[in-house]
Amino acid sequence: MELLNKTAVSEFFLLGLTDNPELQPFLFCLFLSIYLVTILGNLLIILAISSHSCLHTTMYFFLSNLSFTDICVSTITVPKMLVNIWMEYKPTSYIHCFIQIYFFLVFVGMENFLLVSMAYDCYVAFCQPLRYTVIMNPRFCVVLILCALSFSILDALLHSLMLLRLSFCTDFEIPHFFCELAQVLKFSCSDTHIDNILIYVETYIFGGASISGILFSYFHIVSSVFRIPSIAGKYKAFSTCGSHLSVVSLFYGTVVGVTNLPRKCSGFRDVFHCPSMLNPFIYSLRNRDMKEALRKLIGRIASLFL
Repeated sequence: MELLNKTAVSEFFLLGLTDNPELQPFLFCLFLSIYLVTILGNLLIILAISSHSCLHTTMYFFLSNLSFTDICVSTITVPKMLVNIWMEYKPTSYIHCFIQIYFFLVFVGMENFLLVSMAYDCYVAFCQPLRYTVIMNPRFCVVLILCALSFSILDALLHSLMLLRLSFCTDFEIPHFFCELAQVLKFSCSDTHIDNILIYVETYIFGGASISGILFSYFHIVSSVFRIPSIAGKYKAFSTCGSHLSVVSLFYGTVVGVTNLPRKCSGFRDVFHCPSMLNPFIYSLRNRDMKEALRKLIGRIASLFL
């Protein structure tokens, strides 16, 4: 009888943040503004780095990849959300939901690995400065990016293939603004114990290894900085890694905060998965070279329209 009750799911329903029609215009303008600022800010970072030779260094190479990843993460989730805000009927096809889950996992995993790579770059710069150019050579940096992308793709592919084997009894409502793997698994008629165990194991392994690697790097960085005799030298050293440390705290802090939000706030949980909008401000406001490069780039763009 159980097999007879199973039907092929053609559509899922994204409930979004609220069904209050009075809040829809405000939410649309709010998240459209956030999305445009995210895209524009990260795009300016990429253009500034690519157009100024003084920024063609390892740190900015990783930063440009981080900005590209932030653009991808936002584009995967927010445009569909903006469309759904205006619609009372908010369907999404099974294929679209599957694709959204896959690419979201790819780029979130990519961001995680990029933050670890940037921490390692800071570690080598402070703890092994004489060997920095030898260790962090362009070929090695490209290999790190390719390894990060490969691991992210394989991880997302594993979860996606596990999801494909499941069946769903009826069309269901997802209390989020995009398809999220853990929520989709809750509505499956199949046994999802293996899927849930895989999520928890990978989260603790990759998350624990990433955070441990970052903490290890900054433990040695702080030890090296405290050996600098001058106060000005210490301030400059901490300022150099301050932007990365701020982004790391924002990324992992929001992940932990979202995970521990109560179920009744589930409609708002995934809004905080992507602190992509703040990253350009963090790096541009705390970095003199980046501010100068952005100033020249914006001046060059403005001159084209005047």
